[in-house]
Amino acid sequence: MMEPMIQSLSYWLSEHPSIIGFRWNHSQNWGSTWSFLFTSIAGYIALSVLIRLILAVFRCRKPIPLGPIPAIHSLGMALISITIFIGILFSSAAEIRDTRWFWRKSKTPFQWFLCFPLGTRPTGRVFFWSYVFYLSRFLHLLRTFFAILRHRKLTFFRLFNQSILICMSFLWLEFSQSFQVVAILCTSLIYSVVYGYRFWTGIGLRSACFPFVENCQVLLLGCNLVCHVAVLFLHFVKGGCNGIGAWVFNSVLNAALLLLFMNFYVKMHMRKRRLVVPVVVSEDQEEESIIQLIKPINLLGRPQSRGVYDLLCCI
Repeated sequence: MMEPMIQSLSYWLSEHPSIIGFRWNHSQNWGSTWSFLFTSIAGYIALSVLIRLILAVFRCRKPIPLGPIPAIHSLGMALISITIFIGILFSSAAEIRDTRWFWRKSKTPFQWFLCFPLGTRPTGRVFFWSYVFYLSRFLHLLRTFFAILRHRKLTFFRLFNQSILICMSFLWLEFSQSFQVVAILCTSLIYSVVYGYRFWTGIGLRSACFPFVENCQVLLLGCNLVCHVAVLFLHFVKGGCNGIGAWVFNSVLNAALLLLFMNFYVKMHMRKRRLVVPVVVSEDQEEESIIQLIKPINLLGRPQSRGVYDLLCCI
């Protein structure tokens, strides 16, 4: 019974003609032009600022109730993320099977996951799911509006972080960047878990007794760091990886996020404080508990805790 199910999944997620025949093209794919990228990011920032200003003008201090919308959004993002994870996993296996004859003398399948051969074009199964991942980034932007309406919170870091992640996903496709397969696998898996957890707490069920979202983010950044080092090694040892320029941009972004987390953790352990996170019964309380976790670290009143909070809540 399992075998027919796996075959059916394999067809719909990796062997369907529309997936096999995918081609990243500025004239055919929605959202594939540079003008769309910059316009959409500018529109996102402008709309976020506008909503925040309207609330400030009308002095709306109480949170605006959104009902089940955030929980439904979390459930939808969890399902989309796990679909992307399974889809790109199946597609990668099929792509290795079909193209291994071209690069098998210079790379192993594991190395192909990290380092595309030079001359790789954004076509086929893997780039179809990379395109789906890119589109899903726009759905993540809704969390910014949820935060504004419920918590009146809008910072430069949140806007910058979300905008950069969209740019990064676009560059993966535009330059057929190496490393994107592993990045999408890790990110979509973590997102499926995190958004599943957010849905779980959003409907009022008991939460974890530790900062769950924070630990997932640390795990994701750690995996990215290891993979970036591996890509750099393969680039110089194996004769080059495709899209290395876009990879450099990706590396700078991940290095900045990692340094922010290292700073946070070092301060936490140096002060040797015992932090207790309250029981979270909703997504609102979960985000407030993150603030309570960070506040004792920032004893001097420095504004860095807000950046850490936004980093944890942007996932």
